[in-house]
Amino acid sequence: MQTMNATVPFSSIHRHGFVRVAAATPRVAIADPATNADAAIEQARAADREAADLLVLPELCLSSYAIDDLLTQEALLDAVEAALAKVVEATATLRPVLLLGAPLRRNGRLYNCAVAIARGRILGVVPKIFLPNYREYYEKRWFASGAGLEGLEIAVAGQEAPFGTDLIFAATTLADFVFHVEICEDFWAPTPPSTLGALAGALILCNLSASNIIIGKADDRTMLCASQAMRCTAAYVYSAAGSGESTTDMAWDGQSLINENGDTLVASARFCREPQLITADVDVERLRIERTRTGTFNDAAANADHPEQYFRRVLFDHPLQTEDVGLRRKQRRFPYVPNRPERLAQDCYEAFNIQVDGLARRFEATHGEHMVIGISGGLDSTHALIVAARTCDLLGLPRSTILGYTLPGFATSEGTKSNAWALMKAMGIAAEETDIPPAATQMLRDMGHPFANGEPVYDIAFENVQAGLRTDYLFRIANHRNGFVVGTGDLSELALGWCTYGVGDHMSHYAVNCGVPKTLIQYLIRWSVQTSQFDDATGRILTAILDTEISPELVPAGADGALQSTEDRIGPYALNDFYLYHILRQAAPPSKVAFLASHAWGDVATGLWPEGFPDSRKVAYDMPTIVRWLESFIRRFFATSQYKRSAIP
Repeated sequence: MQTMNATVPFSSIHRHGFVRVAAATPRVAIADPATNADAAIEQARAADREAADLLVLPELCLSSYAIDDLLTQEALLDAVEAALAKVVEATATLRPVLLLGAPLRRNGRLYNCAVAIARGRILGVVPKIFLPNYREYYEKRWFASGAGLEGLEIAVAGQEAPFGTDLIFAATTLADFVFHVEICEDFWAPTPPSTLGALAGALILCNLSASNIIIGKADDRTMLCASQAMRCTAAYVYSAAGSGESTTDMAWDGQSLINENGDTLVASARFCREPQLITADVDVERLRIERTRTGTFNDAAANADHPEQYFRRVLFDHPLQTEDVGLRRKQRRFPYVPNRPERLAQDCYEAFNIQVDGLARRFEATHGEHMVIGISGGLDSTHALIVAARTCDLLGLPRSTILGYTLPGFATSEGTKSNAWALMKAMGIAAEETDIPPAATQMLRDMGHPFANGEPVYDIAFENVQAGLRTDYLFRIANHRNGFVVGTGDLSELALGWCTYGVGDHMSHYAVNCGVPKTLIQYLIRWSVQTSQFDDATGRILTAILDTEISPELVPAGADGALQSTEDRIGPYALNDFYLYHILRQAAPPSKVAFLASHAWGDVATGLWPEGFPDSRKVAYDMPTIVRWLESFIRRFFATSQYKRSAIP
């Protein structure tokens, strides 16, 4: 079932495990099912035009919610069934599966129900379990609870359909399009029914709600949607009643939300007089994979006697999307970089202090006297130095505890060398310089390398002699000064194998940056400047380092004066970190990574840029460029670099 989507074109969201969901708030007419049916049909057609696969409408939207004892009138209930039949017929050719609310009779009882409709068929009817009967609510006056109702059928609108709280709905033609339905109060309860639905296999949890508004309640709904989506590793689609409901006793704001695993993808406007429709593409493939990788999810299912054994799975055919309908979700170009402007200071604080705490504990455990760091004037050593300086501040140690060494080689530029010295002075550490060309030349001569005889041979041996000597010096200095070597290599370099194996930048006593990708290091340094974490002079030095071309500076500049460029060799770090996140963290297949990258990076004007990202550095990448560097990343990550990660100290 998981491979059926491969039959659709690459440009289709269905090819890559996405389902387009929608939530609507129609304007209702009080106790007028025929008019409300027309409103529901109008929203279904609008959702169809938006290529939605699933549309969630509010609770009791066919009758309206706030009509009190009118809910028990036979004339109204007959009109509701007629209106339901009208909706079923009118939407038979539309793409979306519809979920709408209706009061329905069964076996001498009245239930507050969600009705699932697909292509002229009533798939099933789910009764509300938790009926609020406190403060402004009186639902037990009219409705019976659906608690314990399983394995039943209902005759409604001329059809026989499954009835009960044991239903989940699954498309036979679209992998992972599996949803569960609950109603309003159900998710305010300590044990939301959707939890069992998720444990039974539903990846999309839907809530048809009326939910009157009081001050602060919108935040509560947002929190509950996020919490339930995150706990269940699911998407949560929420639709609440809005304009048109009676305001005799209550008011309505029409809030709709779509959340995926704790992240709000889209939220509707509130207090609107006109109907509202929101859509988003939820990554159901990602959610399924995340559950597979999280053993606690299965443990919870086992603890609940494996709900898949007693839930009924209602199957339906669903048309696959063969057109390019875009991608409706906020696509982050830099998935490792903080993206919440309102929480930016907190996120950056945490990112820094995770490293500071780790380094502080290691320094205390080693009982050393010094931290030894090679300072190149590049991004990684700069960030490692900042972390080490903050560690000294935390431990109450003078920053002279840090021994910074700049180790210029054959291709070290004056710019990076001067930046290294300026940074060490600004940070107040003990700073020294050791030129490595004499020792490197001697080693190359002993090896019989042509460079020692004046030939311009700049092969991998030439590069690694320099990289190895730098690390060798740092280790011997650490021995001599009773310290330990703080490694500067980052997560991106480890993923790509862009480090010298063994006694090279692959080796250290504590690799403080090994869990931090290059793009996050760039951002944290930029954030520290923009928020004046250091004085203006230090800020200017850090800005100069940010503006410097990323280079190992191991090969002398060519005749044109151009320096060795890392990103010309291994690809832009922005793309490599994007690939790393989606392959390592999300376990996404390469075709999906390319699809996501094309939407994230195809146009400078669309998608999300990190807060404060310089306009001058905003670039776009076309599909050939994306594919070229994705193939390079896959080759380096899977085929050529694992041994380095396996052997890192």
